[in-house]
Amino acid sequence: QVQLVESGGGLVQPGGSLRLSCAASGDIFSVNAMGWYRQTPGKQREVVATITTGGTTNYVSSVRGRFTISRDNDKNTIYLEMNDLKPADTATYYCYLHQSDKSPHGVNYWGQGTQVTVSS
Repeated sequence: QVQLVESGGGLVQPGGSLRLSCAASGDIFSVNAMGWYRQTPGKQREVVATITTGGTTNYVSSVRGRFTISRDNDKNTIYLEMNDLKPADTATYYCYLHQSDKSPHGVNYWGQGTQVTVSS
């Protein structure tokens, strides 16, 4: 099994910054991409940022220019640097990992989440 452990969440004021970390461990054998999604009560899950093993990144439009995703492949770890945080960024942030298996679509894993709250 694959385990993903997030850390770095907290309470910050609007305009503040946080750095989230996600460490993956376990049966990791063919990673395609890792990333972050967020979820608030009563709302759909939203993918925030993704990064491939080769380093290609993608961001949801609402965070472009403010968030930066990065990776350390040797440590199976990704980070999310969040700057100029807004109340709309308040959510539980989850790390995910996608890797290939015998299925043509691969398999996804996710962590337990870390809470980010942005308020005055």
